[in-house]
Amino acid sequence: MIRAGRLKYAQTMADLAAQLGMPLGTFRNKKTHTQEGHPAPISSPTSRALLWDSEQTKAFHAGQPVPALPKIDDDEDLLDRHEAAAELGVSAASWNKYKSDPKLAEHVVLVPEEDGTEHWPRRVVREYKADRPGRGAGGGRRTGSGDMIPRDEILPRIAELLDDNPAITLTEVADTLGIAKFPTAQAGLAQLRGRRIADLVEATPGLTPLEAAERLGYPTVTHRGAATIAEAELRTRRARPYVQKVADVLAEAGVAEPVQVEVRRLGDEHLVAAVPLAAGQSAPALVWDERYGWRTATSRRHPIGKDAGTAPEGEGIRYLGSGSGTRPEPAELLEALADGRKGSKRPKA
Repeated sequence: MIRAGRLKYAQTMADLAAQLGMPLGTFRNKKTHTQEGHPAPISSPTSRALLWDSEQTKAFHAGQPVPALPKIDDDEDLLDRHEAAAELGVSAASWNKYKSDPKLAEHVVLVPEEDGTEHWPRRVVREYKADRPGRGAGGGRRTGSGDMIPRDEILPRIAELLDDNPAITLTEVADTLGIAKFPTAQAGLAQLRGRRIADLVEATPGLTPLEAAERLGYPTVTHRGAATIAEAELRTRRARPYVQKVADVLAEAGVAEPVQVEVRRLGDEHLVAAVPLAAGQSAPALVWDERYGWRTATSRRHPIGKDAGTAPEGEGIRYLGSGSGTRPEPAELLEALADGRKGSKRPKA
């Protein structure tokens, strides 16, 4: 915690590295802050963003006695979320629900001031604890009520809960965040676990998704579903560089609009992506489908369309570069776009 009156001395790892005239990356690699006798962080042991007291670190690196910090709790001590949760008597995951209450939110202090770690005065947490109503009869979230947080905040909030407890349950997520257990909590938790499994598999050659799920500490009952999501995520990541390369080359040639391409699954099975073409081209957009390769689209707003189980055909649809498989080089696509005689009405078998 940051003891009362000592906010001005709080320093981040970047501040500490700068104090020593050292790049942050070098500081991390040398782990200077772990050497014997170095002042301990003032942040809680489980905090991801470490903080120190600059008076202590300056004294240590100057070879001087390290001054002691106050040991008696004060109402104006600043608590991070783990410490605030302990003061309130709840888990750090549960604190993520309570902290949005105006009685707490209006007193939050960021350390450092811009985009820093959230802290709350001990006094404010104690006052909130004294006034916090119990759930009681009729308390809690009513069955069938809508999610209590904005949709774009749901995944980040679930991610925080997953950071604290990899084995967290659907019920705990739903109750903590005030969201529906099905499908909101279920879908969000499965998606995040799948992504994190994919991250670990990418970083650890030879590791299978099921092994990654076990290593991450996910409950056994969730392994198969999360691994399936991870495998789909890995397929998407492997396809994205090729599609983005094509889009970038077409944009540089003035044929397409510059875009960050989104590769997604069609019908939860096949990978597809769309690239909007520039004005004056023979089609409004190009679509890549991992089954059929590239084709022109008849709509700029909805270029991919619905999956009918067969390759789209009809007026305005032309398959390009089909002689080179589903991943032709960008130069071949540019040539086919410029020459309306190239391509075919349906993909090559």
